[in-house]
Amino acid sequence: MKVQLLGTSAAEGYPAIFCKCDACMRARKLGGKNIRTRTSAIIDDELKIDFPPDTLHHVLTYNLDLGSIQNLLFTHSHHDHFYPEDITMRAPVFAHDIDYPLNIYGNDIVIYKCKEVFQFSREAFKLRRIAPFITYTIGSFQVTPLLADHDKNETCFIFYIEKGNRSMLYGHDTGWFPPQTWAWLEHKKLDFVLLDCTHGLIPEKRNHLNIEGVKEIKEIFMANGIIDESSKVIATHFSHNTKLSHSELKSLLNPFGIEVAYDGMIVNV
Repeated sequence: MKVQLLGTSAAEGYPAIFCKCDACMRARKLGGKNIRTRTSAIIDDELKIDFPPDTLHHVLTYNLDLGSIQNLLFTHSHHDHFYPEDITMRAPVFAHDIDYPLNIYGNDIVIYKCKEVFQFSREAFKLRRIAPFITYTIGSFQVTPLLADHDKNETCFIFYIEKGNRSMLYGHDTGWFPPQTWAWLEHKKLDFVLLDCTHGLIPEKRNHLNIEGVKEIKEIFMANGIIDESSKVIATHFSHNTKLSHSELKSLLNPFGIEVAYDGMIVNV
């Protein structure tokens, strides 16, 4: 699997959209991998995960062919991951010479909001509600939504994704995994683990993880044989409130065998 990380920030972006704190001013000055847009990914140029308000920027920056994407998978409905107004631009009046419909997979709130927004062009979209711990065939992938610890008012997902003999965990937005998710993962094998690191050095593992949480999950996965030395572990979804630059994040995570995501990063699993 080829996984391209299109954005790697938390909801506010990094530098944050309105912020003038020292961390954001430093990120603007440093540029490069310190500039982070809202989080999403594409796997094998086939499966798109989440659709943030920065998607047009991603299309232009990475020369993406979103018109060829037939499957769109959502973790949850927060605005930095779910911007349905822009998805309507795939309706026939705006998008030509592409195949319809676009298959959209998400929880109850995602499907409900899509129905509201897509009223004039529903034939262009096929909406599919997904539930935790059920495996779905989506294109050439087997996808199992797992429960996340993120928003008590919504069923938020992380994803176990398989293709051929390779498997990965798309593991954000979430804090410490709920017990049901730990139990489901107990006997699985993972070649690639992508984990939420929103809180950085902030001592908090609810709703989002921090650096210590990422390190602890890697240790548990190793101890239980879920990953091995050949597995890749990458931290992503960083908030400017961490006040950490890309190089500082690397200095804190790389010694523990954890890579630091950046916008445009391609991971071959």
